[in-house]
Amino acid sequence: MMKNIVLTLLLFCAASLGAQNWEPLFNGKNLKGWKKLNGKAEYKIVDDAIVGVSKMGTPNTFLATTKNYGDFILEFDFKIDDGLNSGVQLRSESKKDYKKGRVHGYQFEIDPSKRAWSGGIYDEARRNWLYPLTLNPSAKTAFKNNAWNKARIEAVGNSIRTWINGVPCANIWDDMTPVGFIALQVHAIGNAADEGKTVSWKNIRICTTDVERYQTSEAQAAPEVNLIANTISPSEAKEGWVLLWDGKTTDGWRGAKLSTFPAKGWKIENGILKVMKSGGAESANGGDIVTTRKYKNFILKVDFKITEGANSGVKYFVNPGLNKGEGSAIGCEFQILDDDKHPDAKLGVKGNRKLGSLYDLIPAPKDKPFNKKEFNTATIIVKGNHVEHWLNGVKLIEYDRNNDMWNALVAYSKYKNWPNFGNSEEGNILLQDHGDEVWFKNVKIKELE
Repeated sequence: MMKNIVLTLLLFCAASLGAQNWEPLFNGKNLKGWKKLNGKAEYKIVDDAIVGVSKMGTPNTFLATTKNYGDFILEFDFKIDDGLNSGVQLRSESKKDYKKGRVHGYQFEIDPSKRAWSGGIYDEARRNWLYPLTLNPSAKTAFKNNAWNKARIEAVGNSIRTWINGVPCANIWDDMTPVGFIALQVHAIGNAADEGKTVSWKNIRICTTDVERYQTSEAQAAPEVNLIANTISPSEAKEGWVLLWDGKTTDGWRGAKLSTFPAKGWKIENGILKVMKSGGAESANGGDIVTTRKYKNFILKVDFKITEGANSGVKYFVNPGLNKGEGSAIGCEFQILDDDKHPDAKLGVKGNRKLGSLYDLIPAPKDKPFNKKEFNTATIIVKGNHVEHWLNGVKLIEYDRNNDMWNALVAYSKYKNWPNFGNSEEGNILLQDHGDEVWFKNVKIKELE
């Protein structure tokens, strides 16, 4: 009998020691521990929930915790009326010297629209979208309209991950703001018909002790996006990703027609590799640069930003020795172009020289997610003879090579006179100098079996 009692007590103690320590952020009675910022929308308490009421003529309104939080696990239930947009800020700030005190920082998105990006991560009043659900479309069905939904946010070190109703939504690796307040948002509205509509939160609780112990396993998280420039996150390293450019030196690269890196035409500045403007001619200044080794099967990611009217490209299956004369080295090209301002956009066939296209061969769709003023991510996936072009998480084109259809396509392109174009088993990767200023960073690759 005594042994059974002792065993029961030991099991109880072990369970108590292992229990997650939750702290309520809302007491269900008043808004003690919270303060309103920026706008004039109303927050009230109804049936143990905080209810935000939309209001015309006011900017985004936030109800923020008076306390700041760094590493934590946050859970809450939320419900929103159709027609509104909202979110929950985390690790956020309001400073007099930043946009006159405007709330800024990471936001857990609440989006009942057809876009369905609830659970994505937005950077309020700062960098805009960090993790739209185009990066994880399977999560778009997690949110339930006109019903209570359960959210979970894990912010631990550089990792911020989200879930809705147990479905993994977003996952970023970032170090911009390690500590800040949590805030509920009533978004500004532009339609008078939406005035008086509400967004509600309840069962708001946070854990700040032994947080790493209670993190959800990586296997149950959304695919990760690393936002720290020119780095490989721990999860990326486990998956086999490596930097193709280290953000500091020219290691691993050389001129396409040189044994060393070009002495002019390229510049490394603040973690950015820049092609310098030189009149718009193809490979006539510093010239193209290529990797010092060849690649066969891989996923390649390159962040790029264009200047007005710019032309450049990312090439693969490149044979640097094929073209000894003027112009660029020969290889398949993910076109980088200002479609609105560069004349090459009007050449070719059916737009096959526009941004994201397989240059002069396969056109990218007209409707593509591109921000001319920001960095964009080009992704090229090569699995044997199958190749895909992606832009900012959206697939643009896919094709198969080493077949009659491919060879016929090449025969009607500018590459028709280059023997066996695009059919090589492996090749170098190239960043193009087309005489226009274009910026590159976060050049990384994962080799596949």
